[in-house]
Amino acid sequence: QVQLVQSGGGLVQAGDSLTLSCAASGRTSTLYIMAWFRQAPGKEREFVAGGLWSGHGTRYSDSVKGRFTISGDNAKSTRYLRMNSLTAEDTALYYCAAGTTKGAYAFWGQGTQVTVSS
Repeated sequence: QVQLVQSGGGLVQAGDSLTLSCAASGRTSTLYIMAWFRQAPGKEREFVAGGLWSGHGTRYSDSVKGRFTISGDNAKSTRYLRMNSLTAEDTALYYCAAGTTKGAYAFWGQGTQVTVSS
């Protein structure tokens, strides 16, 4: 089993930057994929960015491409989502997710709120 614990988030102003963290523990050597998702009030959960746990093959949704970046610290089994040029449309509950097989996110973080004031 793998546990994901998120940190970061908060209230920022439009144009600000923020970094979310997702720390994995347990059988982290089995992780193959990871991603960030978000869910805004009244909307469905959407994919933000993700790829292989190794960092290869990362892709971004059109809405965040060029503004958000995934990075990682393997020694800490932690992945980060750096968010630049935030807008009110980025306001949502953000989740990190990971899995041991392609396309299956079996493990989820607890979620962290990002609120961007315009």
